[in-house]
Amino acid sequence: MSQKQAAAPGVDPYFPGSGDVRYRVHRYELALDYRPASNRLKGTARLGAVAGEAALREFSLDLAAGFRLGGVSVDGRDAHYAHRAGKLRIRPAKALEPGAAFTVEVRYTGNPQPVRSQWGGLGWEELTDGALVASQPVGAPSWYPCNDRPADKASYLISVTAPSSYTVVVGGRLLASTVRASSTTWVYEQPAPTSSYLVTVSIGRYETVRLTGRTSGFDPRRPVPQTAYVPVPLLSEFATDFGRQTRIMDFFEDVFGPYPFEEYAVVVADEELDVPVEAQGLATFGTNHLGGERRSERLVAHELAHQWFGNSLSIADWRHIWLNEGFAKYAEWLWSEHAGGPTAAAHAAAAHAWLTRQRQDLRLDDPGRRLMFDDRVYERGGLAVHALRLALGEGAFFRMLKGWTVIYRHGTVTTAGLAAHAQQYTARPLDGFFDTWVRNTALPPLPARRR
Repeated sequence: MSQKQAAAPGVDPYFPGSGDVRYRVHRYELALDYRPASNRLKGTARLGAVAGEAALREFSLDLAAGFRLGGVSVDGRDAHYAHRAGKLRIRPAKALEPGAAFTVEVRYTGNPQPVRSQWGGLGWEELTDGALVASQPVGAPSWYPCNDRPADKASYLISVTAPSSYTVVVGGRLLASTVRASSTTWVYEQPAPTSSYLVTVSIGRYETVRLTGRTSGFDPRRPVPQTAYVPVPLLSEFATDFGRQTRIMDFFEDVFGPYPFEEYAVVVADEELDVPVEAQGLATFGTNHLGGERRSERLVAHELAHQWFGNSLSIADWRHIWLNEGFAKYAEWLWSEHAGGPTAAAHAAAAHAWLTRQRQDLRLDDPGRRLMFDDRVYERGGLAVHALRLALGEGAFFRMLKGWTVIYRHGTVTTAGLAAHAQQYTARPLDGFFDTWVRNTALPPLPARRR
């Protein structure tokens, strides 16, 4: 466990009811059986965890209220538990010593439903034919018991049994798919530390498409494996709309450093989606993001960029959401510039012009729960990254960017951490820059390139 991972923060100020800071999880093993026709989920979750600095006489997991519990054990012994209002409170037969490793097993059954929120339903979503998971920010408990904090990252082993007419996709490496009678069990592993909201499952009738790019920096012997899962009627449109994804991957590896995971997948769900769904090692798009004209290519770039910014580099808490969205937005602009479209400077000017017409009440490094997904977080975030590029200069900025992704790979990050990191690449003090662009609500003038 690296120092940056061990230094997990306290209660998330935006979601103080989510998670439990008294312990951390290092491994989830989920065995699920799902029946699409009845939206019936039966699961066993096994968590490997470590107690914090105080003895644990009781602790909690996040799990939606609609599930029926079949039993809870800690280190193989039955535990007392209470499941109310989305919290599973567990009291082990014997208190856990400070720093002790322990295992929790939870057996549960029910009809998974999205968690209600101000942004609509979050988490497990039943589709017309199949299901998908879109958990950001607090929807993970809709389908499995977890310590739902972005900084509590763990590895995952997930097996899903479903009717054999469906394909099951999970972020990570497919270890096996075993057919028994009319069902198939799909087993995936994600060894890299993963935030609970970034774990996803997609179940549908898909054709598998293999994509290949050049040799990867992650493993110089092979390119990053890229796979798509697409409804058959959309294969032709997909070939155009995602035709440059491997080139985007190659470019991002040049700019951001090696792709941080073993592989990448995209799913096109056979339904319209308001926005694509970000997950670790995987992104899910809707039918409305296709059309055969590459009109959504910026979203293809945006979701891929999140593998570096948001997934490998995870925010310590939700106040820092701009570190995910601002850098992913700027990645769109960098790809546009590289591909012969409008330059990053042109995109920055357009964003600035739009922002001048909006209310000046958003603090980028702490927008508040109500505004955390406001469009201004994305646009001003991208603009702040562009301003940092101009403040540092071309060479220093791109060295800073690669250093950011490499040093904090698979860890957690904060705005203060970015400021300290960027300061290492210039002799000019950056406190004023971060005050102006990140900490103050008033929009500064459009930055000009240094002469």
